[in-house]
Amino acid sequence: MRTDPSDPSKPGPAQKRNARVALICAGGIAVMTGASFAAVPLYRAFCQLTGFDGTTRRADAASDTVLDKTITVRFDANVRDLPWTFTAQQTSQVAKIGETKLAFFKVTNNSDRPVTARATYNVVPEQAGVYFQKLQCFCFDDQTIAAGATIEVPVLYFIDPKYASDINTKGKPEVTLSYTFFPSVTKQAEAAKGDRKG
Repeated sequence: MRTDPSDPSKPGPAQKRNARVALICAGGIAVMTGASFAAVPLYRAFCQLTGFDGTTRRADAASDTVLDKTITVRFDANVRDLPWTFTAQQTSQVAKIGETKLAFFKVTNNSDRPVTARATYNVVPEQAGVYFQKLQCFCFDDQTIAAGATIEVPVLYFIDPKYASDINTKGKPEVTLSYTFFPSVTKQAEAAKGDRKG
């Protein structure tokens, strides 16, 4: 290990360079770790804002225009890593474009303890995501279901009339709204915090 010849206790140029590289690497790892935790909520927010990747959008009010054109909305229900049964109460609905419709899903907790989960969602074809507007949806919040309980959850939606004039969607007579329930990230984080405090 080389040191400064004028003062043997001081590190030499090579040691200073190595320490600087180590600090840069540690900083880079810290930034990448932070970015990985922020990526999912940022991506979700981006998709909800733009309708990217078939993500539906949240509407503040119903459409003031209803067209004399219909579209078939199909429903798909899935679960991942949960002891739940999740089904759509209707396989499809025919709606006028711009018309507000209400659909229901049924969820059963097959376990012997309460379980909290959140539903993610998307629309196929992807180009329809920007036009699929939700006024109310069980997917906006975590859902906690008691042991052995069954609940019905609603989604209130409409297809934006611009769907009928967009060159990418106007020839598509149906869309599929798909939900997947996953264990709640919020509840997992709260449980982990509680474990650390205990």
